[in-house]
This record gives sequence, C-alpha cells and structure tokens, in this order.
Amino acid sequence: MREHDLPAPQRRGRGKGRFDDDEPQFLRRGRVTEPALAEPDEPATDAEDRWSSWDEAVHGPEPHPDWLVTELAARDTELGVLKTGKEADVHLVRRAVPDTDRSCLLAVKRYRDAQHRLFHRDAGYLEGRRVRRSRENRAMAGRTAFGRQMIAGQWAAAEFAALARLWEIGAASGRIAVPYPVQLIGTELMLEFVGDPDEGAAAPRLAQLRPEAAELRSLWDQLVDALVVLARAGYAHGDLSPYNLLVHAGRLVMIDLPQVVDMVANPQGPEFLARDVRVVATWFVARGLPPDQADPAELTGLLLREAGIG
Repeated sequence: MREHDLPAPQRRGRGKGRFDDDEPQFLRRGRVTEPALAEPDEPATDAEDRWSSWDEAVHGPEPHPDWLVTELAARDTELGVLKTGKEADVHLVRRAVPDTDRSCLLAVKRYRDAQHRLFHRDAGYLEGRRVRRSRENRAMAGRTAFGRQMIAGQWAAAEFAALARLWEIGAASGRIAVPYPVQLIGTELMLEFVGDPDEGAAAPRLAQLRPEAAELRSLWDQLVDALVVLARAGYAHGDLSPYNLLVHAGRLVMIDLPQVVDMVANPQGPEFLARDVRVVATWFVARGLPPDQADPAELTGLLLREAGIG
C-alpha cells in the first residue's frame, strides 16, 4: 500500500488534473492532546530537497514498516503535486538516504494557512472536539485568525490519530486498510503512498473504476467490514464517498480522514453516518450491485448498533 489519488503526479504548478478536497474525509481515535501549531519548514521547490524532518515529528505506530526510511541522514525531495483542494494540498515526496538504495515515496498533506484555507463546513464536524483552554475554544468558535489556525491543527491531528488507530486495527484484524501515518508536524501530515512506487503512479479512486460483478461485491464487502470497524470504535467517516476510497491490488483503502465524527460526543453523528452509507450504497447500486445487498437503512441500523447507539 502507498497513498494518494491521481494516476500520476503533476509537476508543481496547477495543471489540469485537479481534484477538490470538497469530497470526503474521516476518523479519529485516541486523544491527540493539543495540535502543535508550529509550521514545518517551507517546502522545497522542484528539483530541490531538504533534510528529513523525522527527528522533529510525531511518529506513526510501532513497529514501523520495513519500507519506511527513518534515517536522519535521509533527504526529502519534492516530486510534484498529487492533489489540490480548498483546505489542503497533497504532494509527492521521495525520502532517500544519499548513496544508498534506501528510499520510499510519501504523500505529504499540507493544510493551508489561516489566510488561504476555506473552512466552509467545519462547524458540524467540530462538535464534540474541544481543546482544554477556553481562550482557544472561543477563538475557534469566532473563526479568528488564531482560531482558524487552531482548526487547521485539529484537522491534521485528528487525521493522524485516526490513521494511527485504524492502522493498528487493520494490522491486527485485516478488516480495514488505510495508509500508514508516517509523521505529523504542525499542519503537515506525511503518509504512505498508495500505488506503484516504481512508476510513481497512485492507486485509482473507487469512483474511477467500473468493476465487474465479482470485484464489485468484494469491494462492497470490504467497505462494510471497514465501516463496522469504525462503528465499533465509535466513529463515522463523516464525509465518505467513492472519491476517498482507493483500490490497490484488489484492496479497498480509505483515505482523507480529518473530518472524522465521534458518534457519541457529536449529536449529529448518526446523521453523518447515515449520509456516508447512503452515498456509497447509491454508487454501488448504480454500478450493478443488487439493491437488496446494499440497503442504506439496513446497513445504517447495523452500524448504529455496533456503535452502541441503535
């Protein structure tokens, strides 16, 4: 598995194949105390690189995967843009140790700063998420410049925590697949690249595919398994669609997880869950899955029971 979603990276600069973050996002588990607001180093320009920031970051779950380069002598080289959006851009980076064969591809998600982000629908998702200091809660509620930066930090921290939790569950059960969360610094999240590392070609989104009947059924079963895992952990994706599900080597991989909804703490949780199910079930039925095998009401009821709500 390696993360993100365009068929091939674009060199920096806008180009045509742009996707919008306005599609789906995901989950959180475990308390990420307070998101660090320190920004990472300015990204390098094309054909330039920078030292690995591994020693400055919060790291993903241990044991770290064998493919991951953790040596402090490594350098990170910018290869291009995988995805642009209203709230974050995703870049392709190669981390390599000079003069060795040690290297890996990473998808680097950089949330936009307070002046350039569009928090166009965050209020509902942020219910149930609170930081400890009342000053910061007031700033977030008032959407001050500082508050917007706090929200950006919350998105990044929530996505990192969700991926870490789900990676561990997936490693133990095989019932859910997500990109490995490599590291977090401020509002920059480094993830496993999902795709062909030799070609630098990202795995396709589910929305891009037209699966045959057997594969369609397999992907639906994998999706139901993943949603059950989320529900048992007390969460809903919150913005699920075929645009934030990748298919790599027959495996369904969930991506884009910052807007995860705690179904206990957030009073709108069941509504987010029902919408998630309705959106994906509609897509599968439109592709040929029999409606009785993808009934939104039945699946929503199952997931609410798994979450201890229904």
